[in-house]
Amino acid sequence: MTTVTKIQGVNPIVAMPFTPQGEVDFMSFRRLLAHLSNVGVNGLTLFGIASEFPKLDDSERLQLAEIFIAELANKSVFRALSVTDHSTDLAVRRARRYQSMGADALMLLPPFFLQPSLASVQAHIAAVLEAVTIPVMVQYAPGETGFPVTAAQLAEMAKRYPHAVFKIECNPPVEYTREFLQYAPEAHVLNGYAGLYMLQMLEVGGKGVMPGCSFSEIYVRIYRGEHQQAVQLHEALLPYIQRWMQHCEYIIQVEKTILQRRGIIADDYCRKPGWSLTNDDVNHIDSFISQFNLSA
Repeated sequence: MTTVTKIQGVNPIVAMPFTPQGEVDFMSFRRLLAHLSNVGVNGLTLFGIASEFPKLDDSERLQLAEIFIAELANKSVFRALSVTDHSTDLAVRRARRYQSMGADALMLLPPFFLQPSLASVQAHIAAVLEAVTIPVMVQYAPGETGFPVTAAQLAEMAKRYPHAVFKIECNPPVEYTREFLQYAPEAHVLNGYAGLYMLQMLEVGGKGVMPGCSFSEIYVRIYRGEHQQAVQLHEALLPYIQRWMQHCEYIIQVEKTILQRRGIIADDYCRKPGWSLTNDDVNHIDSFISQFNLSA
């Protein structure tokens, strides 16, 4: 059974391959999972923002979850599925289903549609945490949800639920995380945001990073490398991810195009509305692939 302490290291969010006609490309999805499970990552998460979860219907989501659990069953990575429902009743139902399907962990995006009260959001998170026994990575992404929570409020949740993990994605996250860990020193923290603050977050007590998945090898090398080597590699990566993180849809499309250029998925189609890359963007991507010597 996966415990909170195993939720560490590099845990990419799996991209969602589509055909040029906008249908889920299950063959590319399986090929992507096989690739990712062999590059040294510690875990994989499906249905994060980088998975384009709002653009999937329920039948697709169920089929993809089943494939995800089955394809990674004998791999040395933990398998997390994200619960993104804005209804507490549905979120609890989905969390229990994912646990019963064999997920090693969950990720939870708190509800924000129609600006629910802080009390109702806290009740939603608590209901999901109480519904399952596997680790739950609670996302704190105020830039995407428009819903700020203080470090002290988050710490109260950490103290109450020892199987909660906290994916802190405020921008910047370092000072918030430092304050949070002062209130809850035993809490387990991860960071997303394309790893922009990866090294700083590890220094203040973070346990890992949850980036996109198209160049996971770079994050693994940073995480495992000696300090100076890791710093140099991260500094080389920063100009690229700083540019691409200007908008979520921008980096989603970039990551998909990188995966296609590397021959890992067949097409880089994103369901609309999305982001259109310019010729300069594509040239920039090709330079990135060449600079970091990325292949399939």
